[in-house]
Amino acid sequence: MMESLEAKLGYTFRDRSLLENALTHSSYANENRSPMGSNERLEFLGDSILGMVTADFLYKEHPDLPEGDLTRKRAALVREESLVEVADWLELGAYLRLGRGEDAGGGRERNSIRADAVEAVLAAVYLDGGLMEARKIIRRFILDKEQEKTASRDFKTALQELVQRESGQVLTYRLTGQSGPDHAKVFAVAVELNGKTVGEGQGHSKKEAEQMAAKAAIEGLKEKG
Repeated sequence: MMESLEAKLGYTFRDRSLLENALTHSSYANENRSPMGSNERLEFLGDSILGMVTADFLYKEHPDLPEGDLTRKRAALVREESLVEVADWLELGAYLRLGRGEDAGGGRERNSIRADAVEAVLAAVYLDGGLMEARKIIRRFILDKEQEKTASRDFKTALQELVQRESGQVLTYRLTGQSGPDHAKVFAVAVELNGKTVGEGQGHSKKEAEQMAAKAAIEGLKEKG
C-alpha cells in the first residue's frame, strides 16, 4: 500500500518506517501503544520546513516585494486549505493510521488531521532524503501548482474579456482526454466559443490544461482579428 503513496509522491523511502510514522495519528498511537509514537513531532518539523522553503521561494521569485507582502503570500501558500488540497491529490486519507473511534468519527476526512499529515510526510521525506527532496515535493505540490492556478486565472480572464467585447458569447471548457499513470497524468482540454472549438491545451492538471487551451484560443482569435 505504501508503494502507491510513494508513486504519487514521486519519492521512494529508504526507511519506510518514517512514512508510516508520518501517517500515524495520536489516536492510533495511544490505542495501540505504538513504539514509534504519533506523527506530531514530524508535523512540528514539517511545518518549519514548509515555511522555510516557501519563504526562500518567494524571496527569490519576487525580488521587489516588501516584507509585508511576502509574509501574506507565504501565509496563503502554507494555510490549511493548501495542505488539504495536497492531501486530496495524494488521497492521503486512505493511508492514515487512525484509532477506531477517530476512524468511525470521520477522521479520514477531517481537514486538520489531513493537513497535519501532509506536514509530517514532508518531514519524513526531509529526514529520509534531505532538504532537496523535500523541496522538490513542496515545489511540485504547492508552489508550482499555485503558479498554475494564477496563470490559469490570468489566461481564462483574458479570454473572457476578449470574447465579451461582443454580447451573447458563451465560453465553455471541456475535458477531452487524459493519459499516463496516476502520479503523472496528462489532461487534454478544449475551450469552445458558442459551441465551436477555438483552442486546445494539455497539462499535468485540469487547471493547467485549461490555461493552455485559453492561451491557444487567445492567440487564434487575435490572429483572426
